[in-house]
Amino acid sequence: MDKPSKSAERLHELIKKAIADGQITQLEREKIMMIADEDHVIDKQEQKLLAELQNLIDNGTIKVVPG
Repeated sequence: MDKPSKSAERLHELIKKAIADGQITQLEREKIMMIADEDHVIDKQEQKLLAELQNLIDNGTIKVVPG
């Protein structure tokens, strides 16, 4: 199995924080996207994490708040 990229590990930590808080700011979402795209490749682990985050936002588990 492939080892997660450093950016995937950082994404995981930011998403874990959002889950624990139950919210994410627009600035945090932008930071997540910048991290995912910093190497100009969104690998499978990153895709999975981003999809999970979007699903949690869509189902209301994580609220998007101003900031």
